Amino acid sequence: MPKHIDVLLLLALPASGKSEARRYLASLTPEQCHEQFGIGHTVQLDDFPYVHIMRRVSDELTARGHEGAFFISPALPFRNPVDWLALIELMNEDYDDVVAGRRPAPESAALWLFDRIDRARQRCGGEPVLGKLPEALRKEIAAPIEAEARTLLKDKVAQVPSTLEGKTIVIEFARGGADGSPMPLPRPFGYKHSLAQLSPAILAKASILYIWVTPEESRRKNTARTDPDDPGSILHHGVPMAVMYGDYGCDDMAWLLEQSDKPDTVRVERDGKAFHLPLGRFDNRVDKTSFIREDQDKWSAKDVQALQKGLKEAFDHLMHGHKG
Repeated sequence: MPKHIDVLLLLALPASGKSEARRYLASLTPEQCHEQFGIGHTVQLDDFPYVHIMRRVSDELTARGHEGAFFISPALPFRNPVDWLALIELMNEDYDDVVAGRRPAPESAALWLFDRIDRARQRCGGEPVLGKLPEALRKEIAAPIEAEARTLLKDKVAQVPSTLEGKTIVIEFARGGADGSPMPLPRPFGYKHSLAQLSPAILAKASILYIWVTPEESRRKNTARTDPDDPGSILHHGVPMAVMYGDYGCDDMAWLLEQSDKPDTVRVERDGKAFHLPLGRFDNRVDKTSFIREDQDKWSAKDVQALQKGLKEAFDHLMHGHKG
């Protein structure tokens, strides 16, 4: 077993408590992280900011009478589901930048993102879309997105530490399939396909913390957390209901655990090699995390204790997967 978990995949349906758990872990000292959960101080990566930028691109295009590049409308799922895998390719890039200590400084953050998204799509079998736009239109839609793209870039660079000594890289994403879907979920939906898109460098070091809620509870909490005035917020964004039913009506994590040939792990095949990712499940079906969205001085000791207990049980189970 490593001295601490190097890479932690934080996975769950939307609004299940992933970002709240991540915020709680970030509030702890390095000593508390290591002693209580077997992790280092956290470096945090998340694919949601890229989804937000892709929605902004589509909105700017449709406002000008063009077809949305990634979404037909703000209320509907991805136009091409391959973008679920493109998001993983963007996470692979962010991970590589953290490991290499790279801090990009492009002249235009929006145009830099446009190029990255196109390349990510190509790496998972999709077509570039933004590079095919007329150059004048491409620059025109980049202008109103630049401030948000610059914030994404600033946040990304801020997560690149001077050293990874004593650190755990946390990578957060949600995946699923349509309500009522049989298993296995078709490509590119669900965790099976997104996990297999992760780079071998990540898979070789990764463990999974899975936050367990029902799809019904996920939808309820999604509605409760949504702040329409803050659509780009990690803690307060809302997922459209058509997406909640069409892309997150179920997930395949329990199925993946059942299919694995090693207990308490998820088997992932990439480039002809099998990786067994230890998994711990945090039971959040009775909500233990929503209080984290409040200012820290408002957290009650009782709520913190319940969250701490649930996370400790999940991490202990995860460590059992390491030993198995």
